[in-house]
Amino acid sequence: MTSLPFTVWLPHQRWYAGRHRELTHVDPVLVTHLPDGLDHVLLDAHFAEGPTEHYQLFVGWNLDVAAELSAAALIGADGDRTASDALYDERSAQRILALIDTGAVIDGIRFVPEPGVALPVDTPARIGGAEQSNTSVIFDAAAILKVFRKISPGINPDLELNRVLARAGCPNVARLLGAIESDTPDGEHLALAMVTEYAQNSAEGWAMATTSARDLFAEHDLNADEVGGDFASESARLGEAVAHVHRTLAEQLGTQLDPAPTANMLERLDAAVGIVPELAGLAADISATFRTVGEQPITTQRIHGDLHLGQVLRTPESWLLIDFEGEPGTPVDERRKPDSALRDVAAMLRSYEYAAYQLLLTEDDEDLQRRARQWVDRNRDAFCDGYAAAAGYDPRDDGALLRAYELDKAVYEATYEARYRPGWLRIPLQSIERMVNRSDLTTR
Repeated sequence: MTSLPFTVWLPHQRWYAGRHRELTHVDPVLVTHLPDGLDHVLLDAHFAEGPTEHYQLFVGWNLDVAAELSAAALIGADGDRTASDALYDERSAQRILALIDTGAVIDGIRFVPEPGVALPVDTPARIGGAEQSNTSVIFDAAAILKVFRKISPGINPDLELNRVLARAGCPNVARLLGAIESDTPDGEHLALAMVTEYAQNSAEGWAMATTSARDLFAEHDLNADEVGGDFASESARLGEAVAHVHRTLAEQLGTQLDPAPTANMLERLDAAVGIVPELAGLAADISATFRTVGEQPITTQRIHGDLHLGQVLRTPESWLLIDFEGEPGTPVDERRKPDSALRDVAAMLRSYEYAAYQLLLTEDDEDLQRRARQWVDRNRDAFCDGYAAAAGYDPRDDGALLRAYELDKAVYEATYEARYRPGWLRIPLQSIERMVNRSDLTTR
C-alpha cells in the first residue's frame, strides 16, 4: 500500500482541498481490510507549511472500472495488483452498502443501519456527477451514499442533524438510512459516510429560482407576478419547510439564550475591510447596524448553518433541506454551536439576491435592474410569509437582528468574491449599500 502513488493521485481529485498549498507527501496511516478484497484507507496529506489534512478512500484491486471513469478512479500499481477508488465500481459500492445493511463492525469501523431500514444493496449504482467536497454514489432511485473525503475528528453536523430530523419524522429532509463511523486513537468520533433516501424527480432550488428570474427578464412587458415562471408560491412553501426544520431541531435539541453575536460580526467586518477595499467607505454604517443589536440575549438553537438555494431540493411532495455540514472551512466545533434561526433565514434571503443579479453581471440596463429588484423583493417576502405561517413567528418582526445577519452574510460574500470570483463582487457590494441606506429593508 505504501508504494501506491497517493502523492501524485490525490491532487487530481475534485474533492481535494489542498490546492492552494504545497503538498510534500501523502502517507497511508491506517489500512482496514474489508470483505471481498476491499480496503479502507486513511491518508495523511503533509504540506510545506500548515497543518496536515486527513482524507479517506475505499480501495479496490484489479477492478474493471468504466473507461470514462478510469482517469479519476485509477490510483496506481502495487506489485502485480492495480488499485482504484472503489466507489467508481458498482459491485464494490454495493458491497459497502451491504456492510451497512448488516451492521458490520470491522476493526473499529462501524457500519450502522438506521432502525428498521433495509438498504437496496442489489440495485444499480453509479457515481454522482456533481462537483463537491464529498463523493456520492447513487443507488438507482432508492438511496444515495455520501462519503466524506476530507475528515476531521468530532461529531459531523450533517450526520448528526440528519439523524435527529429523520428519527423525529421531519418530512423536509431526505430520510437517513445508515452511516459509517469510527473513532480516532484518542477516542474522538469520526463520521466517514452517510446514506439517505434518494430524492426522486427532484429539482434544485437554485436552478428553479434562476429560471424564474430569467423568464421575468425575457418578458419585458410583464411584472414578476404575471410571468408563467413566477417563483413566489414555491418560495412560500420553502419558507414553511425551513420553519418546520427549525422547529423540529428546537424540539429535539432544545434552545437557549446567548448574547447576540455583535462582537463576532464586527471582528469579521474588520478582517473583510483589509481584503475588500470597497468596504472601507461603508464600514462605519455597517458597524452602526451591527451595534444596534447590542449584546442583548437572543434565542439560539441548532440550525442548518449554510442555507441557500443550492442546498434545497423540490420533490413532487415537498421541499427538502440537504447538506447540514455548515459553512465550509469552519472548524467542526464552531459549526455545531447554536445560533439564531435568523441566520438561516438571512442566508436564504441573500440567496435570492444572487439568483437574480448573477444573471445581470454584465448588464446595467435600468429596467432589468428594476425587474430584478422586483423579483427579489417578491420572493423574499413570500419566503418570510411561508416561514411565519409555519413558525407562528415572522422573522421580519426582528428586523434589526435579521438585517444584521444579512449584512454579516453579505460581508462574508464580499470577502469570498474578492478572493475567488471578483466578477461577482458587485452583488454583495450593491446589497450592502442598499442595506445601510434603507432602514426598512427587512421590516414589514
